[in-house]
Amino acid sequence: MTMFTRQISLAVVLALAAFSLHAQELRVGVVLPDRVIKESNMTKLADAKLQQEFSKREKELLETDKTFKAAIEKFERDAPTMSESQRQTRQKQFAEQDRDLKRKGREFQEELNARRNEEMQQVFDRASKVIKQIGESEKYDLIIEATGTLYVNPKHDITDKVLKVINAAK
Repeated sequence: MTMFTRQISLAVVLALAAFSLHAQELRVGVVLPDRVIKESNMTKLADAKLQQEFSKREKELLETDKTFKAAIEKFERDAPTMSESQRQTRQKQFAEQDRDLKRKGREFQEELNARRNEEMQQVFDRASKVIKQIGESEKYDLIIEATGTLYVNPKHDITDKVLKVINAAK
């Protein structure tokens, strides 16, 4: 959430609070999204799923990188006894291998990030539904997502309620 968005949200909350003081008490809830992400079972399951999905490929990349580095070390030891053309040929091969390894590493990271985003989107979607359900069933006037908040009065913090519902779901 940008600083501008936070300022507008705060202004809306203050205006609603001032208006509601005359009519009735405003019922406000606050959700701490960082806690929802860190503490939800959905996130833990998503992490395990991603680990299972990507661990084999990550291990293969690390092994390939280790083998490549060992080949370079061997080349550096053997280079003084090689002819100039042999050295140049090997250097070109290493440059190609290095580019290929870096490309595969980028592709791996991009795919992992894309999958992580997909999994986290499911967590966010579920949390949003739960927050809406709690808001409706417990008659909240306003529920705020508090990112970068310095202080929240515990009586307004409904994060534990949200986590309880999310973690209860199978």
